[in-house]
Amino acid sequence: MQSRKLPRVDDLVNVPEFEEVARTVLDAAVFATIAGGDREPFDRMTFQPRLMVPTLDLDLSVELFGQQHFAPIVAGPVADQRRYHPEAELAMVRGASAAQAAAIVSSRSSVPLSEIASQAKTPLWFSVYAGTDARGPIERAIAAGCKVICITVGASDRPGARPDRAPIDWKTIATLRRGVDVPVVIKGVMTIEEAKTAVAEGAGGLVVSDHGGLAPVRPSTQGARVAPIEMLAPIVDAVAGKVPVFVDGSFRRGSDIAKALVLGAHGVLIGRPVMWGLAAYGADGVQAVIELLQSDAARNMGALGAPNLKSLSRSLVRVHRR
Repeated sequence: MQSRKLPRVDDLVNVPEFEEVARTVLDAAVFATIAGGDREPFDRMTFQPRLMVPTLDLDLSVELFGQQHFAPIVAGPVADQRRYHPEAELAMVRGASAAQAAAIVSSRSSVPLSEIASQAKTPLWFSVYAGTDARGPIERAIAAGCKVICITVGASDRPGARPDRAPIDWKTIATLRRGVDVPVVIKGVMTIEEAKTAVAEGAGGLVVSDHGGLAPVRPSTQGARVAPIEMLAPIVDAVAGKVPVFVDGSFRRGSDIAKALVLGAHGVLIGRPVMWGLAAYGADGVQAVIELLQSDAARNMGALGAPNLKSLSRSLVRVHRR
């Protein structure tokens, strides 16, 4: 890490500024693991607001899996957070708790899950890769009090593994789900067929995400990949309200979150931006990033004429062609 005087956390006014601070404090190779993102799909979406709608009583609260959440923003799973800050997941979960946001802990955390749970004052979810060796971590996560299990599919947890999108092994997932008494969410769904099968196989929720794997190819774009936000609406329609649908991938601003909610997402997982806050300012940075996103999402909903999540509709966003 580099030694350099940083701006005060309260002086930063948007999330991308945290990325630049993280860039200054992390070694280039480490920063590269949380840099970048595909912004093009978001840039092609514009809002179509309703006018003359009272929005003074803005409310972003949402019920997920029987628990009330302050806003539909969840700190997403990121492995080995000690790469970014000495306090690692402990600082992350303290910051998420202060911002009243649920947090997902990776099975490859730097800190034992029991220690993370002891400092959490917010619902913890647990993320693990689908595999026959995942049963033990799942059982330990439930014992530690995790409220939701996220099983990542179509990817590998092996360092250096090729990012080919592997077929989903539903037999393995069924084995992992057996006897689990908390909701099991399937993370890594990127096609309508996968979504329908996941619901039919008993998934309690879905995360539209291409984490660790290659997304489907966009037609007529020379092999460009489809971003999760582009598959969100079709997957939401396909599951027809049977389970909650979440999304991740390159979310940087509250306007991005508002667009996902308009398209039908029940919540958005935020990974890299939370790590920017962690790297730059520890728990305070995590709290600041999440609260900026909460406030910005609320402002965008107000501008749309949508005082709460139930008042959102697809007519509020227009998706432009390339």
